[in-house]
Amino acid sequence: MLDPIVNFFTRVFQWIGRGIGFVIGIILWPFLWAGRWYAERGWILKAVIGLALLVLAGLYANLFYQTQFWRNFNPDYIDAYAFQSRNVSAGEQVTAGAGSDTTKTCGKSAITEITADLTDFNVNQNSWISSMILYKLGLFGIDWDNTPFMDNKASFQRGINQAVRRTATELADNLGRIRTTSQIDNDLQDARGNIQFDEETWYFGLAPFGPKTPTPSYYRDAITKWRAFNTRLENCQAAFDARSDNLKQYIDRIASDIGSTSAILKDRAENYDYGFFDPRADDRYWFAYGQLYAYYGLMKAAEADFEDVIKQRNLQSLWQTMDAQFVSALRIRPWIIANSSEDGMFATHLTTMGFYVLRVRSNMVEISNVLQQ
Repeated sequence: MLDPIVNFFTRVFQWIGRGIGFVIGIILWPFLWAGRWYAERGWILKAVIGLALLVLAGLYANLFYQTQFWRNFNPDYIDAYAFQSRNVSAGEQVTAGAGSDTTKTCGKSAITEITADLTDFNVNQNSWISSMILYKLGLFGIDWDNTPFMDNKASFQRGINQAVRRTATELADNLGRIRTTSQIDNDLQDARGNIQFDEETWYFGLAPFGPKTPTPSYYRDAITKWRAFNTRLENCQAAFDARSDNLKQYIDRIASDIGSTSAILKDRAENYDYGFFDPRADDRYWFAYGQLYAYYGLMKAAEADFEDVIKQRNLQSLWQTMDAQFVSALRIRPWIIANSSEDGMFATHLTTMGFYVLRVRSNMVEISNVLQQ
């Protein structure tokens, strides 16, 4: 009596096996055809093609290594700076007033230091993924950002770069000058221009056609300019306007920036809840993570640069609360990003990250309100 049932399931598994074999055959057919074609060529053409394939394999191996290994990634990176022991605002003269112009020193800008170091982390300590040739070519022409593979580090770097670009603008337009009527600092202006350069430029391009200066070169020049500014600031040859209205404006701009990211997370979470099968959830998540990673350090730096303002306005408690929200968000580092509905069976990492982004933003708005009083 069981024979019909056994035969039925046998046929089902045979059909499944044939279907899988058919799909594998379709996938492998181009490679088998290329192998036969290659075997029929002369040894010179074989050598050229073999060398090209070897180079391509090496490039893919390098792409895999660069995207999967994050050198010097450390959510607690800010602890190494020990800003809490500085006790001097940015631009404030350190030595006694009787010191000569050659002996007096002023406080460096922690914001500028962190901005330069975050960019150094992106392009010197790690390779800048977005402008690597194989990353630009994608997976068989499909943008890596539209796949679940290879794009997490690139998105994380872009998130950091978004925060750095916002800060570079504030340094050039407001923080690195006395009022808005004074001259813009040349180093800060050059750095702002360099860091705004396109994120995906390689050594050669099609629009316009010809050789190009790659993206990391511009970002490295920005690092040099920021550090040159800080050296001049330390020698009291540059300005940093550590006023409360400048701090308020900087915080407002950051709150607006991460507010936009929160809206992107919300849209993806509500309209594309595909669980573990959402190919864009990971890059959305890691972009937001990169932003918080950078702004955590920059807010700790702002606390040092605007030390007098924060003490005068009694903002220490609010600042510590904001720092705690940053730390909580940066502790969430899942292996696989899931984008599920809030009442679903699986994790919903985008909603979780969006929650922490809004908590940080809420703390920033509260600090801004105090500064406005």
